[in-house]
Amino acid sequence: MIENRLGGRTGVFGFALLAITLLAAAGCKKEVVAAPPPPPAVTVAKPIFREVIEWDEYTGRLDPVESVEVRARVSGYIERADFHEGGVVKAGDVLFVIDARPFEAQLAKAQADVQRAQAQQAYSENEFKRLEGIRSSGVASELELENARQRMKEGEAAVASAQADVREMQLNVDWCKVTAPISGRISRKNVTPGNLVNGGTGNTTLLTTITSTDPIYCYIEADERSVLKYQKLASEKKRVSARDSAIPCFLGLSNETGFPHQGMVDFVDNRIDPATGTLRARGVFDNSDNYLLAGMFARVRIPGSGRYKTLLVPDAAVGTDQNQKFLLVAGPDDIVQYRLVKLGALFDGARAIEEGVTENDRVIINGRQRARQGTKVTPTEVAFDANISLTAPGSPATQQLPPTTRPTNASTAAPTTAPN
Repeated sequence: MIENRLGGRTGVFGFALLAITLLAAAGCKKEVVAAPPPPPAVTVAKPIFREVIEWDEYTGRLDPVESVEVRARVSGYIERADFHEGGVVKAGDVLFVIDARPFEAQLAKAQADVQRAQAQQAYSENEFKRLEGIRSSGVASELELENARQRMKEGEAAVASAQADVREMQLNVDWCKVTAPISGRISRKNVTPGNLVNGGTGNTTLLTTITSTDPIYCYIEADERSVLKYQKLASEKKRVSARDSAIPCFLGLSNETGFPHQGMVDFVDNRIDPATGTLRARGVFDNSDNYLLAGMFARVRIPGSGRYKTLLVPDAAVGTDQNQKFLLVAGPDDIVQYRLVKLGALFDGARAIEEGVTENDRVIINGRQRARQGTKVTPTEVAFDANISLTAPGSPATQQLPPTTRPTNASTAAPTTAPN
């Protein structure tokens, strides 16, 4: 019996020891802590300094340098219309032919009047010479001589008048051939052969119109805020004035990428239109291939500043916090720093930074969504090389712009400008 009791106690003791061992093992497992994840990987790049130019963009309309209405200068019936409607004509080309027979008859009559006047003038001159020769003998009186002189002068005037009539009649004959006053593209025939047209200076008949094609104008309207910005920069010698110097401008049509057509600003109006609050300016563009048509809408860019150097970062690296812009920077210890920045203009995907970072800061450009302020990151540094052009994007890089210094107040940029 004693053995049974000892055996039972031993079994209980063993079971208790096993339970303690299991609990101890379980306690050891709870004390094992998982290794923390590594800091998130990000890509960083240092801002760069580049020379840039801000570009202001406007909407313009193409307009011909010359535009004329071809009208009849004499009345008559149209015999021919010798041109291809919508084609290109040269100055001096015959466009319409008016029946010239009535005017040729008038010319012949005027020429006959000249001959009659010349004969009368010759007779008066001979009569005067005859009386002058016999005046000394007392046969001709002074009164007769004076009357002869008067008739001779009247004859000379009659000849001049008849000759003027001939020139007038000759003009009428010449005007029966209506020629192109300028070279350009001609419109349709408003009058066809067989119709009567009115000439002269009153209610004359419009035959057709011609617009020049090369070069071609493009008119833009600059708002008052932009005008004030340009004047301020010009007064500070930071941008040349279009009134004083040749300013390049670049043009693109609605179906074109960029601004492939280069021209110059050749005119700025003398007052702001009170109805629109804008100032009209004009660019002139080469159009030797006749690709640009009068009346087309176009996108036009002009320099909104002079050349200046600025700090640039990828625009994709800029974050928005309500109404504020910020950059995330990897500090010397790879701890993420939150920097509020003041933005400048946008240049081909690169954003100008006026305040907030320096060229030695490491800006997080990729992996920003994994970075948190005050946390550590694993940065991989790459070189940021902005491809900034000093001409308008998509334009021929042939125009050298005058170097100037940085504008003092970038916030004066017009709302219609390219920077956003």
